[in-house]
Amino acid sequence: MSTLSTIAFLTPGNYDDARPEQGLEDTLALFEHGERLGFDGAWVRQRHLEHGVSSAPVFLAAASQRTSRIRLGIGVIPIGYESPFRLAEDLSTADVLSGGRLEVGVSAGRPPHVELIGERVFDGDWSGQDFSHARVDRLLENLSGGFLGDADTVIHSPGNVQRPRLQPFAAGLRDRVWIGAGSARSAEWAAERGLGLLTGNIVSGGPVAEGGPAAFAATQADVLARYRDAYRGAGAPRVALGRVIVPTDGADRATRARYAEYRASREERTRIAHGERLTQFAPDLVGTAEEILERLAADPVVAAATDLRLELPYEFSVDDYRQILDDVASLIAPELGWAPKTVPDVTAAAAASGTDGALIAGASTEAA
Repeated sequence: MSTLSTIAFLTPGNYDDARPEQGLEDTLALFEHGERLGFDGAWVRQRHLEHGVSSAPVFLAAASQRTSRIRLGIGVIPIGYESPFRLAEDLSTADVLSGGRLEVGVSAGRPPHVELIGERVFDGDWSGQDFSHARVDRLLENLSGGFLGDADTVIHSPGNVQRPRLQPFAAGLRDRVWIGAGSARSAEWAAERGLGLLTGNIVSGGPVAEGGPAAFAATQADVLARYRDAYRGAGAPRVALGRVIVPTDGADRATRARYAEYRASREERTRIAHGERLTQFAPDLVGTAEEILERLAADPVVAAATDLRLELPYEFSVDDYRQILDDVASLIAPELGWAPKTVPDVTAAAAASGTDGALIAGASTEAA
């Protein structure tokens, strides 16, 4: 198995309908815990109409003030609901607040729940909206920070005259955009633009029509191969692979039984390809660290990835999440060639520079 560059986790950010503030606080605290454990990244999904993070840029702006090193990711924003310019402003603001730590995943296509909220999002009939990758192209153009108008175009505001462009301009953010892709077509589109590829435990299409773990692996391997063949970026291609990983080593007996029930409840869907798009699901990795490592070593796609994202299940509690992160950081990740990153001593750094520690807590101090 190849050595992975980074290991991150993706959390759903769940909360109780009556107490959203507690769930969001628990998720912020989980980001802090993951940073202390040395994880490279902490990601959230953007979910509409559900008990989760509905505005990932706002949430990660808050997370940037509670962490100092860990990369802050979104996996993913359904671009169909977004104004590419306004979204670029929000992402740029969050990135500047984080000190350049944002990793932005987006997806194209018809967004979820559009039949319920499309009319509200678009202020009328949504059926003629363009949900294609062209919307992502417009986001990338905005993040690139080009000036608007011609060379003589300026705007006047109190205290200055300036050439207009999206503000704040977050240098390098455009190069930290990823495409969430479960099909070869989307992967090739991302590769042609030099974007990173996010792929997880759902794929569609591929060289085989039957289901099962072997078919899933073959389909996902085909997606990755076509992404690498089509890649036109300046740097090396980036592939972040998501897997549901639930080690049982640090869990008590009752929790282990609950984890086993969770795995069993999701096994049936992995045995066949679903629907016209031949959607396939990967089996969850639930068991001891030794068992999980054996299955990762046997997964041909893991060797082709540069980054591993530990996808935390929706249904679990914050205590479950902490136990899973603890076990992965101590028992699994080191066996994959990973070493934890250290959190800088903000207080000591502030004392040495004569600066208030609160002012530098959001600065980027990612290890090289």
